[in-house]
Amino acid sequence: MLGILSLKEGIEKAEQLGLDLVEVSPNAKPPVCKIIEYGKFKYAAQKKAAEARKKQKTVEVKEIKFRPNIDTNDYEIKMRSVRKFISAGDKVKITMRFRGREMTHQDIGVKVLRRIREDLDTTVKIEQFPKLEGRQMVQIFAPNLSEKVDSPRQVKDISVKE
Repeated sequence: MLGILSLKEGIEKAEQLGLDLVEVSPNAKPPVCKIIEYGKFKYAAQKKAAEARKKQKTVEVKEIKFRPNIDTNDYEIKMRSVRKFISAGDKVKITMRFRGREMTHQDIGVKVLRRIREDLDTTVKIEQFPKLEGRQMVQIFAPNLSEKVDSPRQVKDISVKE
């Protein structure tokens, strides 16, 4: 910790130590510099950026296709997949496909989509309400991030308090 020095004094100190004068925070008043080896500084910054990229979660959109006259067992199996995708943090695109005369009875498809929405009520947020695109009706759900809490950590904190 050297305190506030002029640029010339800082460069001289760095040369005496055989190191580099590296500007760490240029926007601060006065700018903050460190006397360190520049190669090590760049390497550490590169490793930090790579670690941050590795920890990022890319959100994928998974698609599940339904039909208006879906049976209860088929519905439950597809809903199990939807819940699995939502819990993994992915968005889910529900596609209701109409064929032939089913186009005249779109209200049945809307009822199925409403049932899906009610079943997933607390775990998702609706990103796109049902919208007809040609012969299919599409609705997109995203995971409700306010509901998603790391439960093991929460249990650990509770046991420590008691």
